[in-house]
Amino acid sequence: MVVFLYVIAPYICTVILKKRSVMKVVKNLTVAAALLISAIGMANTEATDFGKKTVAKYEVEKNLVKVNLDPTFVKKGQKIMMNLLNVSKGKVLLKVYDSEERLVFDEAIDGDIVVEKSFNFEKAFKDEYTIVVVDKFGTYKKKMVVR
Repeated sequence: MVVFLYVIAPYICTVILKKRSVMKVVKNLTVAAALLISAIGMANTEATDFGKKTVAKYEVEKNLVKVNLDPTFVKKGQKIMMNLLNVSKGKVLLKVYDSEERLVFDEAIDGDIVVEKSFNFEKAFKDEYTIVVVDKFGTYKKKMVVR
């Protein structure tokens, strides 16, 4: 670009502006070219990003969407519905214990991305039960009192 200006500018300058010296015109064209190049370079950045190191605009941000991976428990009467988003598709253990820590229910689910289970306590004995869900990310508990 600069070579182009030094080669062509004297001819353009002598034809168009005979009164100015050629060196002034070359200097002005060089400054104009430098400003044009810097303006093109800044065209894809925000005004608040000036002078900062920035990431490309179209790069995916990790914190854009936060997904809650904890199971959801919904109680309707004497039933509890459980939903779990199992993004790892790993093994999920479902267990139900009574108030004396005795195992009442045990199931292992492997390979499903969505784990859904309904626990029906309508015919259960009066007691306090604990539903335990174990997956790759942790252990989750929900209590259910049957009266």
